[in-house]
Amino acid sequence: MPAPTSPADLFRHSLRLLLDKDIPAWVALWAEDGVMEFPFAPDGWPRRLEGKEAVAAYMRHYPDHIDLHDFPELRILQTTDPQTVVVEMRGVGRLVESDAPFDMTYIAVVTVRDGHFTSYRDYWNPLAVQEPGADFTGSSR
Repeated sequence: MPAPTSPADLFRHSLRLLLDKDIPAWVALWAEDGVMEFPFAPDGWPRRLEGKEAVAAYMRHYPDHIDLHDFPELRILQTTDPQTVVVEMRGVGRLVESDAPFDMTYIAVVTVRDGHFTSYRDYWNPLAVQEPGADFTGSSR
């Protein structure tokens, strides 16, 4: 089944893949030159990933550290650009290393072209990564 092409449907599909821990399929939703940005990233964490390979490297070990269970309170808002949505959501689950609860609120601005993510600005709470086991990026903090 081909991936959905509307930004809202593609985003919902991407969340299902994250819950299924299918990182290769999640990365396949990206354009080759897609850019992922983290404006609130703390020191030592990446602020900008350029290209599908960089996104893949960043996400490769995500399920080994964060076990997502659900994305409650998902709201996808259309912008004046039909290819861009603003997403408000929570990601809940547990941290694999400590078995501590994981509960993160996100706002993302996502642009889709030709059925692939081309821009994803992820505004997440940098305080949440201070928990042991939350650092799946191998940051230098």
